[in-house]
This record gives sequence, C-alpha cells and structure tokens, in this order.
Amino acid sequence: MKYLKAVVLFSLVILSSCKTVKVVADYDTKVDFTKYKTFAFYKPEIDKAQISDLDKKRILRAIEAELIAKGFTKSKNPDMLVGIFTKSREKVNVNQNNMGFGWGFGWGWNPWWGMNNNINVNQYTEGTLFIDFIDKEKKELVWQGIGTGALKLQNREKKEARIKEFVKEIISKFPPGQEK
Repeated sequence: MKYLKAVVLFSLVILSSCKTVKVVADYDTKVDFTKYKTFAFYKPEIDKAQISDLDKKRILRAIEAELIAKGFTKSKNPDMLVGIFTKSREKVNVNQNNMGFGWGFGWGWNPWWGMNNNINVNQYTEGTLFIDFIDKEKKELVWQGIGTGALKLQNREKKEARIKEFVKEIISKFPPGQEK
C-alpha cells in the first residue's frame, strides 16, 4: 500500500510539473509604466516568430484579452507596441526508480531485493514565449516577459488553453510592481 501511495504521489508531482509555466520578467527601471494606456501589435517582430499563423493568432488574441482585462486599450495610435518571439527545444528526462521492495521476513538476504528497478524516459518539447513591450515614441524595449514550459501535441482546444495559460502567467507580471 505504501508503494502504491508513493507511485500515485510521484505521478501527481510529475503531471503537475508538466503544466506549470516558469515566468521571468525584466524591465527598464527608469520607465514610468503608468503612462502606458494603449497598445498595438508590432507586426515586424511578430512576423519573425517561427510558429504557425494560427498559433500567432491564438497568442495575439490571448495577449489582447489579458491587456484589456488590465485596463489597456487597443489603439491605432498606441503608447506601446507589443511583440512576440518564440523558441522551442526537445528535452529528455530520465529517472531511475530503485524502489528495492522485496518480500521476506526479518534481516538477511532477500532474493527479490532490487527487482523493482524502473527507468522512466520522458521526451517532450519545451517552449518559450517572449512578450515584448516597446515604447512607441522612443522605439525602445521597456519590458520583457518570458514564459517557459512543456508543450505537447494536443488537440486545438487544449493547445488554445495552454497558450492562454502561458500568456496569462507572463502578463500577470506586468506592469512591474503590480504583479498579482
């Protein structure tokens, strides 16, 4: 029973860790972020992102929704421009599980000891999404959020949900000092 509980707990930890998005943000400390009220997408940067046009649309819709929820307005004459960049790489996790559980009584030699050596190999794609906020007037990067997490080949609905999760976690760090 202890073995079963350990396996279930380990599986839950692994599954939950696959869903997390690690986020870091960097920004220009000399910038007054309260002056930014409007935004537009920066097409030259977005066009360089090496993902499908469908995924670009999903990301841009998610960014737009998050910024509007924070009180920003999409505009043809914006205060800041929003760009994206993506990258991915294949990752492999190898875990050896030497449970070493055997059956027998008392101390001494146990012929089944160490028979439960399990090696788990998990291959996945790690994706990184960069969201850049650029001061339109100065044409300078003022804030960058970077989200990294596991990606899976998924159906459209799950892919869209994962993109929204990435964007929400990244945008939650903007503006600096007001993270929720």
